Amino acid sequence: MGEGSRTAVAVTGGSGFVGSHLVRRLLERGHRVHTTVRSTANTAKVRPLWEMQEIFPGQLSLFEADLLVEGSFDEALSGCRVVHHVASPFFMPEKIKDGRRDMVEPALLGTRNVLGGVERTPTVERVVLTSTVGTIFGDYADVLAMDDQMLSEKYVNTTSTVENNPYHYAKTLAEQAAREAEAAQNRWRLVTVNPGLVLGPSLTPASESGSLFLLDELFKGYFCYGAPDFSFTTADVREVADAHIAAAENPDAEGRYIVAAPTMTSFHDMARIIRHRHPRDLRLPRTALPHWPVRVLGPAFGLTQDYIGKHLGIRFRVDNGRSVRELGISYRPIEETVLDHHEAWRNRRRARST
Repeated sequence: MGEGSRTAVAVTGGSGFVGSHLVRRLLERGHRVHTTVRSTANTAKVRPLWEMQEIFPGQLSLFEADLLVEGSFDEALSGCRVVHHVASPFFMPEKIKDGRRDMVEPALLGTRNVLGGVERTPTVERVVLTSTVGTIFGDYADVLAMDDQMLSEKYVNTTSTVENNPYHYAKTLAEQAAREAEAAQNRWRLVTVNPGLVLGPSLTPASESGSLFLLDELFKGYFCYGAPDFSFTTADVREVADAHIAAAENPDAEGRYIVAAPTMTSFHDMARIIRHRHPRDLRLPRTALPHWPVRVLGPAFGLTQDYIGKHLGIRFRVDNGRSVRELGISYRPIEETVLDHHEAWRNRRRARST
């Protein structure tokens, strides 16, 4: 499928954390790219795309589109053979006021509206959807019941609800809706990229991605007394973009692809990596916190005992073999990803204070 500049490729959500990296990599490969943004009037978010237009003249076109408005993606998809559907909200749980309104409707209706545009665009042959490992499990405890206590693509999240983990629930519904739309026709084929927590350098200082803020509390010193024993499946944003491109270009790519490091990374691991680079940063914890203070104090920080019991101290392995074998993903060391993410966070802080 790699026809370079002869074929236009669509990317929804091009001003986002993952979308901007994907747009940049597609441009570097010689593609003409149609990308959507919610509003071109938001100069802080759109400026990185304008800069790409200057670097790659004539290759990048911007379109306004709203996930909740039927038909709003049609113009952007026109003439495209591949559609990368990246746009979807990701807020931290404390930012979600109404799970159905804030998460489920944009994710589910947005996916249906984009795929409605695909149905009306006869040139489209491949759709690559940014999903998440959260469509495979709801809570970490779910993975402990999987074969060899290892996360793999064959499982589906059945425990999340609109009240309990609405982000995972919304993405699970969106992925299922996309599969149903694919099954109802035979012109285009769907591939999903299922990353862990996406970290790494940001091309968009104004991005609202929840993943960029998740580590704020660690970096700001909230855990200076000790890191709680929570771990994460992690993915480098550059590998997620590469996986999207490979999923589009490999004609045999199908189904779901976990894009995540094979082992989880804890708050304490991240602090140790950053402290090696910044040994004088007193905000970073030097010890891991025992479980009992987290159980006692967690509710004061918005963590329920149910959540603590299903996540605290739980680690599992990740089977990313399909992404390596079929998409050719080569995973960089977690140290590089964490340090680049921290540097991007520092740059964003500096930019805000000037």
